[in-house]
Amino acid sequence: MAEVDIKILLAEDERNLARILETQLRKRGFDVVVAHDGRAAIDALKAEDFDVALVDLVMPEVDGIGVLRQAVELDAPPEVVIVTGNGTVETAIAAMKLGAYDYVTKPCRVAELEMLVRRAFEKRQLAQENVRLQTRLSRREEFPEIITASRAMEEVLDLAGKVAGSEHPVLISGESGTGKELVARAIHRLSPRADGPLTDINCAAIQENLLESELFGHERGAFTGAMTRKLGLFELADGGTLFMDEIAELAPRLQSKLLRALEMGEFFRVGGTQKVSTNIRLLAATNRQIESEVAEGNFRDDLYYRINTLHIHIPPLRDRPEDIPVLARYFLKQHADANPPELTDEALEALLGYQWPGNVRELKNVMERLALLRAGEEIRAEELPRDLSHARRSEGVAALVGQSISLEEVERAHIEAVLRREDWHQGRTAETLGISPKTLYRKIRSYGLGRPRQAS
Repeated sequence: MAEVDIKILLAEDERNLARILETQLRKRGFDVVVAHDGRAAIDALKAEDFDVALVDLVMPEVDGIGVLRQAVELDAPPEVVIVTGNGTVETAIAAMKLGAYDYVTKPCRVAELEMLVRRAFEKRQLAQENVRLQTRLSRREEFPEIITASRAMEEVLDLAGKVAGSEHPVLISGESGTGKELVARAIHRLSPRADGPLTDINCAAIQENLLESELFGHERGAFTGAMTRKLGLFELADGGTLFMDEIAELAPRLQSKLLRALEMGEFFRVGGTQKVSTNIRLLAATNRQIESEVAEGNFRDDLYYRINTLHIHIPPLRDRPEDIPVLARYFLKQHADANPPELTDEALEALLGYQWPGNVRELKNVMERLALLRAGEEIRAEELPRDLSHARRSEGVAALVGQSISLEEVERAHIEAVLRREDWHQGRTAETLGISPKTLYRKIRSYGLGRPRQAS
C-alpha cells in the first residue's frame, strides 16, 4: 500500500483498458474513480476533490481538452495528466500549455503512470500549501489582532476587509466577548481614515446625564461643575472614526440627537447655541437583538436603518469550536512567555465541551490564569476551573466528550460536522480545519466517513 493516500480520476472510454488500469493502480494503494466519457469525468470533478486526473485525450461526449479546461477552473483543481495515442502527441503538448501537468502515450506502463501520479501529487500539495500560506500571511497582515482557524470567522474578516473602504456606518453584532471591538479597530485601520483618530465609547458604562456630554461636549456653565468648555467624542473623532459600543443602551433622547448628528453632520454641544460641524464615520456594536428592540419601541427604527447600512455578525465561540484549541494555545503562549504549559487531550476535550458563555474573553481569562499557575507543566482536565471540567456538554463534538468517549471520536464527530457544513467539499473542509487535504483525506478514510446517499 502507498504511504500517502492519493485520489485519482481515471477518464478512459476503452472499458477493458480502464478496468486493467484501475486494478493495477488500486494495487499500488491509490483510490481510483473511473469515468468512461468526458461528460462523466466533468461531473465527477465537480462532485468530488481529486488529487490527480488521468484523462484520455480522445473520448466521446467531451474530449480530454474539454475536461482539462473544466478541471483548471475548479476551486481546488487536480493535476491533469493527458493519456494520448502516438498520433496526437502534438495536441497533448498543447494541452500542457492549457495547464496539464504532463502527458503519457499509449501503450503506457503502469510503473510510468505511478511515477507521474506521485510527482503530480507532490506538485499539487506544494501549490496548495503555498496558497494556504499566502492566504494566512495576508490575513495576519490585515488582521494581526484576530486569531482564528474558523471558516465562519474568515468570512467575517473578509466582509470587514470589504466594508473598510466604505464611508457608510457599520453595525457589528454579537455576544459579549466575541471580539466586536477588535473587528471595529481593524476596519478603521484598513480604512481611508486610518491616519485620522479612532475614538470609542461604551454606551452602557456611562450614566445617561453624562453620556450626552461625552458624545457632544459641553459649554462652560452648561451644568453644575462645567467650569470650562469640553469637546465631545464627535469633535475629537473629526476626520476619523467613532466606535460606539453597546449602542442599543442609548436613551431615546440621545438616539434622536445622534440621528440628527449623523444625518446633518452637525450638532450642538450641551448648553451651546452654535452648531458644530464634524466629519466622522460611525462604527457601532451591540450584544442585543437590536431588531427586537426596534419592534418593542426601545430603539428608533430610523436610527437603526441609519447605522445598519452595513452589518457584520460575529458568531459565538461555541459555534466555531475549531477556534478553541487555536486560541487556547495562543493565549497560553502569550501569557507564559517562553515556557507555556501544554494542554492534555483530556483538558482539550473539556474545553471543547464547554459552552463559553463569555466567549473569547472568558477563554482568554482562563488561559491567562493557567499560564501563570502552570507555566512549563501539563494542564490536565481536573486542573481546569470547576465549571469547565464539570460543564454540561453541547451537541455534536462536545456531546461525545461527556460520554467518556475518546479524543479520536471527538475528532471524528468534529470533522464530520465540518464536512456537512461545507457540503462535503474536502478542499474547503481542510482549510477550515487548518490541515492539509492529504491529512483530511487520510482521516476520512480512517474514520470511514462518507457523504450520505440521496434517497431515490
